[in-house]
Amino acid sequence: MALTTGFTLQDWQHHYQQHPDSVLSTLESLLSGLSTADNAWLYLASPAQLRAQVEPLLAAWQQNPASLPLFGVPFAVKDNIDVAGWPTSAACPTFTYQATADATAVARLKAAGAVVIGKTNLDQFATGLVGTRSPFGAVSNTFNPEYVSGGSSSGSASVTARGLVGFALGTDTAGSGRVPAGFNNIVGLKPTKGWLSATGMLPACRLNDTISIFALTVEDAFLVASCAGGYDSQDAYSRADPGLAPAALSAAPRLAIPAVPEFFGDAQAAAAWEAALAELTAGGATLHPIDFAPFHQLAEQLYYGPWVAERTVAVGDMLNRPEEMDPVVYGIVNSGHNYSAVDTFKAEYLRAELTRQIQQTLRQFDALVVPTSPTIHTLEEMKQEPVRYNSQFGTYTNFTNLADLSALALPGPFRADGLPAGITVIASAWYDRALAEFGRRWQQQQPLSLGATGLPQPASRTSLPASPLHVRVAVVGAHLTGMPLNHQLTRRDAVLVEETTTAACYRLYALANTTPAKPGLVKDSAGAAITVELWDIPLARFGEFVAEIPAPLGIGTLELADGRTVKGFICEPAALAEATEITAFGGWRNWLARQETSHV
Repeated sequence: MALTTGFTLQDWQHHYQQHPDSVLSTLESLLSGLSTADNAWLYLASPAQLRAQVEPLLAAWQQNPASLPLFGVPFAVKDNIDVAGWPTSAACPTFTYQATADATAVARLKAAGAVVIGKTNLDQFATGLVGTRSPFGAVSNTFNPEYVSGGSSSGSASVTARGLVGFALGTDTAGSGRVPAGFNNIVGLKPTKGWLSATGMLPACRLNDTISIFALTVEDAFLVASCAGGYDSQDAYSRADPGLAPAALSAAPRLAIPAVPEFFGDAQAAAAWEAALAELTAGGATLHPIDFAPFHQLAEQLYYGPWVAERTVAVGDMLNRPEEMDPVVYGIVNSGHNYSAVDTFKAEYLRAELTRQIQQTLRQFDALVVPTSPTIHTLEEMKQEPVRYNSQFGTYTNFTNLADLSALALPGPFRADGLPAGITVIASAWYDRALAEFGRRWQQQQPLSLGATGLPQPASRTSLPASPLHVRVAVVGAHLTGMPLNHQLTRRDAVLVEETTTAACYRLYALANTTPAKPGLVKDSAGAAITVELWDIPLARFGEFVAEIPAPLGIGTLELADGRTVKGFICEPAALAEATEITAFGGWRNWLARQETSHV
């Protein structure tokens, strides 16, 4: 049977298509090669736990394979997230309890067919960006074991980078789902707060936590997030996507970057960043340096102000037993007792003010791009300066959740010493899909291997799942790119998808007495294929768009040449009496060009 190490989700799907009855044997074989002697793992599935997950999947697969997009895919869970029947330790042995129910995100992934293979190590109580603050041992970097893995989701990043699982769950408060991704050459999707339910996740900072996704490719990370995400009434901080964000960034995005990036003297990190900027420019982006002071000021609040008291609340009574906690973690978390309610309100007012500045800045651009981390340190160096160096890692991550932003950590050009040095793209809340589309194009542009597996990027890339929060609209005339009414789409964050044609059953007419000039499209079995553009418009903006369409035009359902159906412009038959049929021209642009030629 084929070796499964380094499989993407597409590889897992192909494997089970060829070996549909091999799920249990495949996962048993995978499990036999894993051990908790590897510091990345804290707990591994028992044979009984594996069978209990797999057997219901086999029956569901036979009935409806399409309902299980993650069928048989093994995944790892950071050990501050509950899995029913498994311990949850948060890397603190005396805190450990037995979970009686799956976290909501875990339950949804299991329902999509994924199988928990093990739980992973972390910086204790998810406090740290290093991967060294665990009584179970430090997790080392997958490219050079002398260096840190990044944290707090160290184990999840490590097992993903080595291709031992299809994906892994981490958490992210200050960058714990991004820094380990950057240090291990993988994708770290930090979703909008509230998209993935926090029910069943031990909080670090409840107002600023989110479950995150590690994967080898952007497509895999976004598919997993789409399966795990969604409103949860049991989570007081869960929220529904309002359907206002674009489906993608523009093809030639305007990207903000720090005007004076900080690398703490790390010349190799600075050189890797410059290489990434060159790649972004080569890919069609324009780069715009911005004042980063508000971002830095907000980032500093997370550990050096009243916000640390959220961690104090989360850890609770364990603070009465300091000898049972990591001393660095204890020192950080216990400091929350130093702040008053007055301090907390002042901190919230400052957070809101800085967030407003940040969001107003970002509105001028498609997204912000930053180094995922400005530097990296060895395990020995971390022992000398555990707090200062940890703080350095959070330079470009700490502000993100405080400012209610979405983020995606991506592999990027390597450092000269052979260590990864990724980039992170950041945008407003609910821009998760738009960032993923950007990340998908970025990974296609990069010749990097998958994680630490040495395997190449897949030759053929899969697309993102269809979006239920965008409406695909076919435009045929005055709303085409460059035409007078195209702004009605672009100012609502609609994104051009492609140019194509309708099925060969439409007639096109130049309508009389319309300003600006408009065509009318009518379905007729004796018609022809007509050129159209397809645009994805945010669902919540679609009604506004339709409200601006004047008679005799309207929106109906069009059939495309390849059999797809989309929303599109149709025309009332009564308006055709005075119209000129232009079907033979095949499209509105061709008709306009002919008109211009005839007037020369």
